[in-house]
Amino acid sequence: MQHPAIANGRVAVVTGAASGIGLAAAKAFARQGMCVVLADLTGDRLAEARSQVAAFSAHPDTDIVAIETDVSKIDELEALERAVIQRFGRIHVMMNNAGIQPGSSLFGPQANWENVLAVNLMGVINGTRTFGPHMIGHGEPALIINTGSKQGITTPPGDPAYNVAKAGVKAFTEALQHELRNTPDCKVTAHLLIPGFVFTPLTANGRTVKPEGAWTPEQTVDFMLQSIERGDFYILCPDNDVDRRTDEKRILWAAGDIVENRPPLSRWHPDYDARFKAYLSGE
Repeated sequence: MQHPAIANGRVAVVTGAASGIGLAAAKAFARQGMCVVLADLTGDRLAEARSQVAAFSAHPDTDIVAIETDVSKIDELEALERAVIQRFGRIHVMMNNAGIQPGSSLFGPQANWENVLAVNLMGVINGTRTFGPHMIGHGEPALIINTGSKQGITTPPGDPAYNVAKAGVKAFTEALQHELRNTPDCKVTAHLLIPGFVFTPLTANGRTVKPEGAWTPEQTVDFMLQSIERGDFYILCPDNDVDRRTDEKRILWAAGDIVENRPPLSRWHPDYDARFKAYLSGE
């Protein structure tokens, strides 16, 4: 049985909705009969996304809206919330999904760090803090879905700004769910979406054909909805290359660096290479 927040006539707001997982989620919500607000940067992509989502709605002219929003700016998130409440009255699903990945290095350009943290971390924090009080206050079942990443858990080398932002999303969303479940009469729950390898504009890197190992955004959203239906907080998505057991082992190994006092990121340390491979293969 689908979560009661995802139902005919309920209202969903999706950031980063012009492409990828956000667009797939907006379509899925529209198929459920929801009113859907697509939030993304200005441009033709947002208008095209709205048209695509409208095709799944029984009342596209009234129920499907696109609102230009830069989630790195809290005043634009506040304006988004006001606009949604003015039009629809209440908000039942807030999916903080907007993200960028320009690449980063520890001593690389400052702008990359500032932009990634402003969008991928503060966009989630400010989106939640802006929309959350209203969602708690109206008293109806509601969801806050924050898009994290496996890179925020195992923190592989190569893109430290992205890892830091997504690690922050994980910590923030865990704190959020703790807060919500300890708030009297609160009917809002939080969920951390942890995608696997998904073929989106963010991950395409110039490719026009989906790699065999990747999931589509639609597969990811289907898995997300099934996980929410089960009541899962951690929505740990597999893909066509990596199954759940492999993810679990990688996550446990990363945590073991602290417990066993290994070097950080020992999975990529030459002294631990053979040991990690044996652990992963069960030897």
